[in-house]
Amino acid sequence: MPNPATWLKPTGKGLYCEPGDFYIDPARPAPRAVITHGHGDHARANNRQVLATAETIAIMRSRFGDEAGGSLQPLAYGEWVALGDVRVKLVPAGHVLGSAQVVLEHQGTRVVISGDYKRRPDPTCPPFEPQSCDVFVTEATFGLPVFRHPPDAQEIGRLLHSMRLFPERCHVVGVYALGKCQRVLALLRRYGYAEPVFLHGALQAMCEVYERLGVDLGPLLPATGARRADLAGRLILAPPSAISDLWSRRLPDPVIAMASGWMRIRQRARQRGVELPLVISDHADWDELTATLSEVGAGEIWVTHGAEEALIRQASLQGLKARALSIAGFEDEAE
Repeated sequence: MPNPATWLKPTGKGLYCEPGDFYIDPARPAPRAVITHGHGDHARANNRQVLATAETIAIMRSRFGDEAGGSLQPLAYGEWVALGDVRVKLVPAGHVLGSAQVVLEHQGTRVVISGDYKRRPDPTCPPFEPQSCDVFVTEATFGLPVFRHPPDAQEIGRLLHSMRLFPERCHVVGVYALGKCQRVLALLRRYGYAEPVFLHGALQAMCEVYERLGVDLGPLLPATGARRADLAGRLILAPPSAISDLWSRRLPDPVIAMASGWMRIRQRARQRGVELPLVISDHADWDELTATLSEVGAGEIWVTHGAEEALIRQASLQGLKARALSIAGFEDEAE
Protein backbone atom coordinates (compact mmCIF):
# COMPACT_ATOMS: atom_id res chain seq x y z
CA MET A 1 0.00 0.00 0.00
CA PRO A 2 1.41 3.43 -0.93
CA ASN A 3 2.17 5.84 1.88
CA PRO A 4 -0.64 8.47 1.94
CA ALA A 5 2.02 11.18 2.07
CA THR A 6 2.88 10.26 -1.53
CA TRP A 7 -0.62 11.04 -2.83
CA LEU A 8 -2.14 13.49 -0.31
CA LYS A 9 0.03 16.59 -0.15
CA PRO A 10 -0.10 20.10 1.33
CA THR A 11 0.42 22.74 -1.35
CA GLY A 12 0.24 26.50 -1.55
CA LYS A 13 -3.38 26.18 -2.63
CA GLY A 14 -4.37 23.62 0.02
CA LEU A 15 -4.41 19.88 0.69
CA TYR A 16 -4.23 18.16 -2.70
CA CYS A 17 -5.31 14.59 -3.45
CA GLU A 18 -3.25 13.62 -6.48
CA PRO A 19 -4.97 10.39 -7.66
CA GLY A 20 -8.37 12.09 -7.38
CA ASP A 21 -7.17 15.44 -8.75
CA PHE A 22 -9.01 17.56 -6.17
CA TYR A 23 -8.28 19.89 -3.27
CA ILE A 24 -9.87 19.78 0.17
CA ASP A 25 -10.92 23.27 1.36
CA PRO A 26 -8.57 25.06 -1.08
CA ALA A 27 -7.31 28.49 -0.05
CA ARG A 28 -7.67 29.76 -3.63
CA PRO A 29 -10.07 28.84 -6.45
CA ALA A 30 -9.39 25.33 -7.72
CA PRO A 31 -10.63 23.23 -10.66
CA ARG A 32 -12.16 20.68 -8.25
CA ALA A 33 -12.80 21.17 -4.52
CA VAL A 34 -14.23 19.06 -1.72
CA ILE A 35 -15.52 21.43 0.98
CA THR A 36 -15.85 20.36 4.61
CA HIS A 37 -18.15 23.19 5.77
CA GLY A 38 -19.30 26.72 5.07
CA HIS A 39 -16.98 28.89 7.18
CA GLY A 40 -15.02 31.39 5.10
CA ASP A 41 -11.60 29.90 5.85
CA HIS A 42 -12.73 26.54 4.43
CA ALA A 43 -15.32 27.41 1.78
CA ARG A 44 -14.22 30.00 -0.75
CA ALA A 45 -15.83 31.36 -3.88
CA ASN A 46 -15.21 30.53 -7.53
CA ASN A 47 -14.07 26.91 -7.44
CA ARG A 48 -14.91 25.34 -10.80
CA GLN A 49 -16.42 22.14 -9.33
CA VAL A 50 -17.55 21.73 -5.70
CA LEU A 51 -18.46 18.57 -3.80
CA ALA A 52 -20.06 19.12 -0.37
CA THR A 53 -23.16 18.33 1.64
CA ALA A 54 -26.40 19.91 0.45
CA GLU A 55 -26.45 22.08 3.58
CA THR A 56 -22.95 23.41 2.94
CA ILE A 57 -23.89 24.17 -0.65
CA ALA A 58 -26.95 26.10 0.57
CA ILE A 59 -24.71 28.09 2.92
CA MET A 60 -22.22 28.80 0.13
CA ARG A 61 -25.02 29.97 -2.16
CA SER A 62 -26.26 32.31 0.56
CA ARG A 63 -22.78 33.72 1.13
CA PHE A 64 -21.42 33.84 -2.42
CA GLY A 65 -24.44 33.91 -4.74
CA ASP A 66 -23.44 33.14 -8.33
CA GLU A 67 -19.79 32.83 -7.28
CA ALA A 68 -20.44 29.78 -5.04
CA GLY A 69 -18.95 27.57 -7.76
CA GLY A 70 -19.31 26.63 -11.38
CA SER A 71 -20.74 23.19 -10.64
CA LEU A 72 -22.14 22.34 -7.18
CA GLN A 73 -22.55 18.63 -6.46
CA PRO A 74 -24.32 17.68 -3.19
CA LEU A 75 -23.30 14.46 -1.50
CA ALA A 76 -25.36 12.97 1.33
CA TYR A 77 -23.67 11.72 4.48
CA GLY A 78 -22.53 8.12 4.09
CA GLU A 79 -22.72 7.94 0.29
CA TRP A 80 -19.60 7.02 -1.70
CA VAL A 81 -18.52 8.72 -4.91
CA ALA A 82 -15.49 8.04 -7.12
CA LEU A 83 -13.20 10.96 -7.94
CA GLY A 84 -10.49 9.66 -10.22
CA ASP A 85 -8.88 6.68 -8.50
CA VAL A 86 -10.16 7.66 -5.03
CA ARG A 87 -13.40 6.76 -3.26
CA VAL A 88 -14.80 9.69 -1.27
CA LYS A 89 -17.42 9.75 1.48
CA LEU A 90 -18.66 12.56 3.75
CA VAL A 91 -19.64 11.88 7.37
CA PRO A 92 -20.83 14.30 10.08
CA ALA A 93 -18.23 16.44 11.85
CA GLY A 94 -20.58 18.05 14.40
CA HIS A 95 -19.08 21.50 13.84
CA VAL A 96 -21.92 23.45 12.16
CA LEU A 97 -24.87 22.56 9.96
CA GLY A 98 -23.62 20.61 6.95
CA SER A 99 -20.10 20.12 8.30
CA ALA A 100 -18.38 16.94 7.21
CA GLN A 101 -15.30 14.84 7.62
CA VAL A 102 -13.85 13.67 4.31
CA VAL A 103 -13.13 9.94 4.10
CA LEU A 104 -10.72 8.91 1.33
CA GLU A 105 -9.95 5.35 0.22
CA HIS A 106 -7.14 4.65 -2.21
CA GLN A 107 -5.35 1.36 -2.90
CA GLY A 108 -6.34 -0.18 0.43
CA THR A 109 -5.54 2.85 2.58
CA ARG A 110 -8.12 4.99 4.38
CA VAL A 111 -7.49 8.62 5.31
CA VAL A 112 -9.96 10.81 7.20
CA ILE A 113 -9.72 14.61 7.08
CA SER A 114 -11.69 15.92 10.03
CA GLY A 115 -12.16 19.53 8.97
CA ASP A 116 -13.28 21.49 12.02
CA TYR A 117 -15.18 19.36 14.53
CA LYS A 118 -16.62 19.16 18.01
CA ARG A 119 -17.70 16.16 20.06
CA ARG A 120 -20.53 17.45 22.24
CA PRO A 121 -24.20 17.43 21.17
CA ASP A 122 -25.50 20.37 19.16
CA PRO A 123 -29.25 20.79 18.49
CA THR A 124 -28.50 22.36 15.08
CA CYS A 125 -26.41 19.66 13.39
CA PRO A 126 -25.72 15.90 13.39
CA PRO A 127 -23.04 14.73 15.86
CA PHE A 128 -19.46 13.80 14.96
CA GLU A 129 -19.14 10.20 13.79
CA PRO A 130 -15.69 8.71 14.42
CA GLN A 131 -14.28 6.75 11.48
CA SER A 132 -11.65 4.07 11.74
CA CYS A 133 -8.73 4.89 9.47
CA ASP A 134 -5.02 4.54 8.79
CA VAL A 135 -4.31 8.29 8.85
CA PHE A 136 -6.37 10.88 10.72
CA VAL A 137 -5.93 14.54 9.76
CA THR A 138 -7.13 16.56 12.74
CA GLU A 139 -7.51 20.22 13.59
CA ALA A 140 -5.98 21.50 16.84
CA THR A 141 -7.66 24.86 17.43
CA PHE A 142 -7.90 24.20 21.16
CA GLY A 143 -5.02 21.75 21.33
CA LEU A 144 -3.68 22.78 24.75
CA PRO A 145 -4.57 21.25 28.15
CA VAL A 146 -5.83 24.64 29.40
CA PHE A 147 -8.80 24.35 27.04
CA ARG A 148 -11.41 22.20 28.74
CA HIS A 149 -14.86 23.48 27.82
CA PRO A 150 -17.56 23.47 30.52
CA PRO A 151 -21.01 21.96 29.85
CA ASP A 152 -23.22 24.04 27.56
CA ALA A 153 -26.01 23.98 30.16
CA GLN A 154 -23.70 25.67 32.67
CA GLU A 155 -22.82 28.55 30.33
CA ILE A 156 -26.40 29.12 29.13
CA GLY A 157 -27.45 28.97 32.78
CA ARG A 158 -24.97 31.75 33.60
CA LEU A 159 -26.46 33.92 30.84
CA LEU A 160 -30.04 33.35 32.00
CA HIS A 161 -29.04 33.99 35.62
CA SER A 162 -27.47 37.31 34.64
CA MET A 163 -30.67 38.29 32.83
CA ARG A 164 -32.67 37.59 35.99
CA LEU A 165 -30.12 39.46 38.10
CA PHE A 166 -30.17 42.57 35.89
CA PRO A 167 -33.71 42.72 34.46
CA GLU A 168 -33.39 46.40 33.56
CA ARG A 169 -30.32 45.89 31.33
CA CYS A 170 -30.18 44.37 27.87
CA HIS A 171 -27.75 41.52 27.30
CA VAL A 172 -25.85 41.48 24.01
CA VAL A 173 -23.95 38.29 23.14
CA GLY A 174 -21.19 38.28 20.54
CA VAL A 175 -21.59 35.28 18.23
CA TYR A 176 -20.30 34.36 14.79
CA ALA A 177 -22.91 34.37 12.04
CA LEU A 178 -22.57 30.74 10.97
CA GLY A 179 -22.95 28.05 13.60
CA LYS A 180 -22.42 29.84 16.90
CA CYS A 181 -25.43 32.14 16.49
CA GLN A 182 -27.82 29.31 15.70
CA ARG A 183 -26.38 27.00 18.34
CA VAL A 184 -26.77 29.61 21.09
CA LEU A 185 -30.36 30.21 19.98
CA ALA A 186 -31.14 26.48 20.01
CA LEU A 187 -29.53 26.04 23.44
CA LEU A 188 -31.52 28.96 24.83
CA ARG A 189 -34.73 27.31 23.62
CA ARG A 190 -33.64 23.95 25.02
CA TYR A 191 -33.10 25.45 28.47
CA GLY A 192 -36.37 27.31 28.64
CA TYR A 193 -35.91 30.78 27.12
CA ALA A 194 -38.99 31.25 24.92
CA GLU A 195 -38.95 35.05 24.52
CA PRO A 196 -38.11 36.68 21.18
CA VAL A 197 -34.37 37.18 20.61
CA PHE A 198 -33.23 40.30 18.79
CA LEU A 199 -30.71 39.85 15.96
CA HIS A 200 -28.16 42.21 14.48
CA GLY A 201 -28.79 42.50 10.74
CA ALA A 202 -25.57 40.65 9.87
CA LEU A 203 -26.93 37.48 11.52
CA GLN A 204 -30.35 37.33 9.91
CA ALA A 205 -29.49 35.78 6.53
CA MET A 206 -27.76 32.73 7.97
CA CYS A 207 -30.55 32.16 10.50
CA GLU A 208 -32.97 32.17 7.57
CA VAL A 209 -30.84 29.51 5.83
CA TYR A 210 -30.93 27.31 8.94
CA GLU A 211 -34.69 27.67 9.26
CA ARG A 212 -35.20 26.84 5.57
CA LEU A 213 -33.17 23.68 6.21
CA GLY A 214 -35.46 22.68 9.09
CA VAL A 215 -33.69 24.05 12.18
CA ASP A 216 -36.21 25.77 14.47
CA LEU A 217 -34.66 28.79 16.19
CA GLY A 218 -37.76 30.16 17.91
CA PRO A 219 -39.10 33.73 17.66
CA LEU A 220 -36.58 36.24 16.28
CA LEU A 221 -36.83 40.00 15.81
CA PRO A 222 -34.53 42.52 14.09
CA ALA A 223 -32.53 44.67 16.50
CA THR A 224 -32.01 47.34 13.85
CA GLY A 225 -34.79 49.88 14.11
CA ALA A 226 -36.02 48.66 17.51
CA ARG A 227 -36.64 51.43 20.03
CA ARG A 228 -34.06 51.72 22.78
CA ALA A 229 -36.74 51.34 25.45
CA ASP A 230 -38.00 48.12 23.85
CA LEU A 231 -34.55 46.52 24.21
CA ALA A 232 -34.31 46.95 28.00
CA GLY A 233 -34.27 43.53 29.62
CA ARG A 234 -33.98 41.82 26.24
CA LEU A 235 -31.44 39.49 24.70
CA ILE A 236 -29.58 40.56 21.56
CA LEU A 237 -27.18 38.52 19.43
CA ALA A 238 -24.60 40.40 17.35
CA PRO A 239 -21.30 39.73 15.56
CA PRO A 240 -18.26 40.21 17.82
CA SER A 241 -17.19 43.25 15.80
CA ALA A 242 -20.50 45.01 16.44
CA ILE A 243 -20.36 44.92 20.23
CA SER A 244 -17.34 47.23 20.26
CA ASP A 245 -18.46 49.79 17.67
CA LEU A 246 -21.02 52.59 17.45
CA TRP A 247 -23.88 50.13 16.93
CA SER A 248 -23.74 48.94 20.54
CA ARG A 249 -23.79 52.44 22.02
CA ARG A 250 -27.49 52.79 21.32
CA LEU A 251 -28.31 49.82 23.56
CA PRO A 252 -29.75 50.41 27.06
CA ASP A 253 -26.94 49.75 29.60
CA PRO A 254 -25.85 46.51 27.91
CA VAL A 255 -24.21 43.56 29.62
CA ILE A 256 -21.57 42.59 27.05
CA ALA A 257 -21.15 38.83 26.66
CA MET A 258 -19.21 36.70 24.19
CA ALA A 259 -19.75 33.03 23.30
CA SER A 260 -16.42 31.49 22.30
CA GLY A 261 -13.94 28.86 23.39
CA TRP A 262 -11.39 31.67 23.61
CA MET A 263 -13.31 33.08 26.58
CA ARG A 264 -11.45 30.51 28.66
CA ILE A 265 -8.56 32.99 28.47
CA ARG A 266 -9.51 35.87 30.78
CA GLN A 267 -7.13 38.31 29.13
CA ARG A 268 -8.96 37.89 25.82
CA ALA A 269 -12.26 38.67 27.53
CA ARG A 270 -10.81 41.79 29.15
CA GLN A 271 -9.26 42.97 25.89
CA ARG A 272 -12.67 42.79 24.21
CA GLY A 273 -14.45 44.51 27.10
CA VAL A 274 -16.50 41.40 27.81
CA GLU A 275 -18.35 41.47 31.13
CA LEU A 276 -19.86 37.99 30.82
CA PRO A 277 -17.55 35.51 29.05
CA LEU A 278 -19.37 32.35 27.92
CA VAL A 279 -17.15 29.38 27.07
CA ILE A 280 -19.23 27.87 24.27
CA SER A 281 -17.12 26.45 21.46
CA ASP A 282 -17.79 24.78 18.12
CA HIS A 283 -14.41 23.01 18.30
CA ALA A 284 -13.25 20.00 20.29
CA ASP A 285 -11.41 20.81 23.51
CA TRP A 286 -8.19 19.16 24.68
CA ASP A 287 -9.84 16.09 26.24
CA GLU A 288 -12.08 15.61 23.21
CA LEU A 289 -9.17 15.93 20.77
CA THR A 290 -7.04 13.37 22.60
CA ALA A 291 -9.95 10.97 23.06
CA THR A 292 -10.71 11.18 19.34
CA LEU A 293 -7.12 10.21 18.48
CA SER A 294 -7.61 6.99 20.41
CA GLU A 295 -11.12 6.36 19.11
CA VAL A 296 -10.37 6.45 15.38
CA GLY A 297 -7.55 3.92 15.73
CA ALA A 298 -5.25 5.56 13.20
CA GLY A 299 -1.59 4.63 13.34
CA GLU A 300 -0.62 8.05 12.02
CA ILE A 301 -1.92 11.51 12.93
CA TRP A 302 -1.47 14.66 10.84
CA VAL A 303 -2.20 17.86 12.76
CA THR A 304 -3.36 21.05 11.06
CA HIS A 305 -4.12 24.59 12.24
CA GLY A 306 -3.95 25.32 15.96
CA ALA A 307 -1.68 24.23 18.80
CA GLU A 308 0.03 21.58 16.70
CA GLU A 309 3.10 20.89 18.85
CA ALA A 310 1.19 20.02 22.01
CA LEU A 311 -1.16 17.63 20.25
CA ILE A 312 1.70 15.99 18.37
CA ARG A 313 3.49 15.45 21.68
CA GLN A 314 0.35 13.95 23.22
CA ALA A 315 -0.15 11.67 20.22
CA SER A 316 3.39 10.36 20.59
CA LEU A 317 2.73 9.66 24.27
CA GLN A 318 -0.28 7.63 23.13
CA GLY A 319 2.06 5.58 20.92
CA LEU A 320 1.02 7.21 17.66
CA LYS A 321 3.15 8.56 14.85
CA ALA A 322 2.30 12.24 14.41
CA ARG A 323 3.45 15.24 12.41
CA ALA A 324 2.39 18.79 11.62
CA LEU A 325 0.64 19.40 8.32
CA SER A 326 1.15 23.05 7.53
CA ILE A 327 -1.73 24.34 5.43
CA ALA A 328 -2.12 28.05 4.84
CA GLY A 329 -5.37 29.97 5.03
CA PHE A 330 -7.12 28.66 8.14
CA GLU A 331 -8.14 30.99 10.99
CA ASP A 332 -8.53 30.20 14.68
CA GLU A 333 -10.35 33.35 15.77
CA ALA A 334 -13.70 32.91 14.02
CA GLU A 335 -14.81 29.88 15.98
